[in-house]
Order: sequence, then C-alpha cells, then structure tokens
Amino acid sequence: MSRKLIDLSHTVENGMITYKGFPAPIICDYLSREESRSHYSGGTEFYIGKIEMIANTGTYVDSPFHRFADGIDLSELPLTSLADLEGIVIRAQDFGRSVSAKAFSGIDVKGKAVLVHTDWARHWGTDQYFENHVFLTKDAAEFLTEKGAAFVGVDTYNIDDTNDGYRPVHTTLLGNRIPICEHMCGLNELPDQGFRFHAVPVKVKAMGTFPVRAYAVLDQ
Repeated sequence: MSRKLIDLSHTVENGMITYKGFPAPIICDYLSREESRSHYSGGTEFYIGKIEMIANTGTYVDSPFHRFADGIDLSELPLTSLADLEGIVIRAQDFGRSVSAKAFSGIDVKGKAVLVHTDWARHWGTDQYFENHVFLTKDAAEFLTEKGAAFVGVDTYNIDDTNDGYRPVHTTLLGNRIPICEHMCGLNELPDQGFRFHAVPVKVKAMGTFPVRAYAVLDQ
C-alpha cells in the first residue's frame, strides 16, 4: 500500500496579506551567501534568512491562549490534538455564507479533525477573499464541541463572522481546548474520510497562534 501526501497550506511569501489590516511578512537576508564567505574556508558559504511577521500569517493554528489569557498556549498544546488525527471533510458549499450545525448532522466527529470545505480558498490573493466570507455559526461550534471534535479547520478567511465582535466560534472551540486552523487550502483534493491529518505549529511559549504546514496522508 502506498501513501499520498496532500498539502493543505498556503505559501508564506514576502508582502502577502493574510488578514486585511494586518502587516505582511518581511522576508529578507540576515546573512547573505556573499557575506558569509568571509566566515568560512574558501568555497564554503551559507544563507541565513530573516522573517518578520505577525503570528496570524498564512495557514495557522489557534491555541486557547489566542482567545483566553489563562488558556494553554502553543507550547502546551498536546501533539495528540495536532498530529496523526483521523480526518473528515465537510462539504459546506451548499449552506450559504453561514455554515450551521445542519452541515454536520448525522456525521460522527468524535476525536476527529473536522475540515470544513467552503471553497473560499479560490479567492486567496484577491480582494474578494476579505469580503463576505463564509463562516461557521455558534450552533455549529456548540455541536462540534458537544460531539467531541478534536480539531476544526476551515479554508476561509475566518471561522467566525468578522461582523460579530463576540467571535462565538473561537470562544466556544478554544474554550474547550479544540485547536482551530484557518486559511487552509486544497480541501478539494481530499476524500470525505479515510485520511490522517497533521498541523503542528512551532512550540512557542506565551504565543497563541502560529503558521503551520498542514497536510493529509492518504493510503492508496
């Protein structure tokens, strides 16, 4: 049996905008190859890059600390909540802008990474991505929590309605230690089930959010 790996993350590039109003990452040299040559023997060179960015850049995972001052941070998230999870995809394109609990009706989500495919990722890199995006509703978050989802990911601009300052989905999921992944892509390449999911951020203390290389593993 062979395995296939599907990348579910956007590429982080210099100057890209993930969230409107937030600064873009700056990717540059710290030590160029040319400058490094003076530190090593002839013919030997290295490159050391530098990146300046906010935590909410590209495809990223939110820990409870992102929402709650006393919530667990990235360094405290157990690997069991981020890696080698049984994954399922919920096709939500027919539910309009607000994806309610009805989208998950009759689906066993317990212990699984629930990835909501809205197809909003097709707008990535355009102004449309920031406007009138698809989101989950409070009752959807409550359903996923009650039914024991381990992880929730979306391929849209925000898992919450950005017009709702209470952010009920973040509040509900993160309040129950369910990590969230936003700005995913490639969910159209996944089957509805039958894959393992991974999205592990850097183990940073006192940080609530960080980019990930999210991916799925399919047995073929």
